[in-house]
Amino acid sequence: MKLITFKKDTKISCGVLTDNGIIDLTGKFHSVKQIIAGGSEILKKIQTAANSCKKFIPLTDVKLLAPIPNPGKIFGLAGNYAKHIIEAGLKLGLSESPHSTTVPRPFLMPDSVIANPDDVIDWPVYSKEIDYEIELCVVIGKTAKCISPEKAKKYIAGFTIANDISARSTTFAAGRAKRPWDEFYDWLGGKWADGFLPIGPCIITADEIGNPQNLQMTLKVNDELRQNASTSDMIFNVYEIVSFMSHITTLAPGDIIATGTPEGVGMATGNFLKTGDKIECQIEKIGILTNMLGKKPETFYQPLA
Repeated sequence: MKLITFKKDTKISCGVLTDNGIIDLTGKFHSVKQIIAGGSEILKKIQTAANSCKKFIPLTDVKLLAPIPNPGKIFGLAGNYAKHIIEAGLKLGLSESPHSTTVPRPFLMPDSVIANPDDVIDWPVYSKEIDYEIELCVVIGKTAKCISPEKAKKYIAGFTIANDISARSTTFAAGRAKRPWDEFYDWLGGKWADGFLPIGPCIITADEIGNPQNLQMTLKVNDELRQNASTSDMIFNVYEIVSFMSHITTLAPGDIIATGTPEGVGMATGNFLKTGDKIECQIEKIGILTNMLGKKPETFYQPLA
């Protein structure tokens, strides 16, 4: 089942996306987050009702929004695909058996990073190089604290697509006295710009995804294939990631975890995004997430200039 948030005229609603169109659930639920928090029994009831529904809204009549416009906690994961780590030149902690020599490396993002499908992403004033990263995104369905990887599946409501857009070159380095970790914080700040995490077009429920470690994922820029990989290439699988995070902090329904990006990012070749570029992220069984990069600023923020 594909859960969506959509806007029709001026009204924002939640619903189910089917081959026949959209089933509006607003009369019974005010958000996808509420549906997820209701657990598997609510999802089963919605699926049963959807199977017999005869009233649909055409997809062309609405604008799809981020399926969870207001997640609880938003986590990204750095360096979860070995080939991506190598292409980025960051080999520290990577061996022939990275799974046994490293741990997941999560980071938090503010909720202002969330963007909708088809949104134009504003180019931030603090970076001249903007990059793309397709990622499988986990949506938490139950409160999870210190759970094992073997039990993690029960705590996942579903999956969506994320494009972890990244500012690769900050404009506040010139003349700065370098301190340890400065480059890390520059990198981290490159993840926090408004609208830098488009998600969507839907959340597909976990029961329909099957094995999350066997999904083909591709990213195209203006129809040119840039990333082409499988979730099987992850260093830490989805269940290990959820387990790890549940030992760091309590996970709640509606929290999302972007699980890292494979090789093929612009940083590796210097082929960064340009004004007006169309980015299409596709993950098997979920759909296609499309966005466009907005106009490059005429002036940039340089606090030490």
